[in-house]
Amino acid sequence: MRFLLLKHYRGGPDNHHDVPPMDQWEPERVDDHMQSLRDISRMLEESGELVDAQALHEERVFVQYGGEGASPVTTDGPYPETSDLAAGWYMVDVESRERALEIAAIVSAGPDQHGEPMHEWIEVRQVYTDDGGVPTED
Repeated sequence: MRFLLLKHYRGGPDNHHDVPPMDQWEPERVDDHMQSLRDISRMLEESGELVDAQALHEERVFVQYGGEGASPVTTDGPYPETSDLAAGWYMVDVESRERALEIAAIVSAGPDQHGEPMHEWIEVRQVYTDDGGVPTED
């Protein structure tokens, strides 16, 4: 079963505590946070559960089909709330939904700007099966 563990810049039902954007953190705290993500990737590689993991740059553009023969329509704003901005993800292939949730909790505990667990909300979404069907617990 594949799951996307999606990190948001400032998203989730309710913040455990306010965390400023990483560009406002001390450089060593950013390094600590990024190292925790690399450590998680290594753990998942060793267990055979990692499919992919990426961090995303904060710059973005929206693109829409412009019609036959037309160039794509693009805009650099206005954007949805910052909570809708994805910061990065892990794609994991695990035995169960429970294992995906366990990994998401590990990601959530990455260090914040003070070196304490961030308690970040991680969005967990199951990937549709190869035959296009609804995902199921096997």
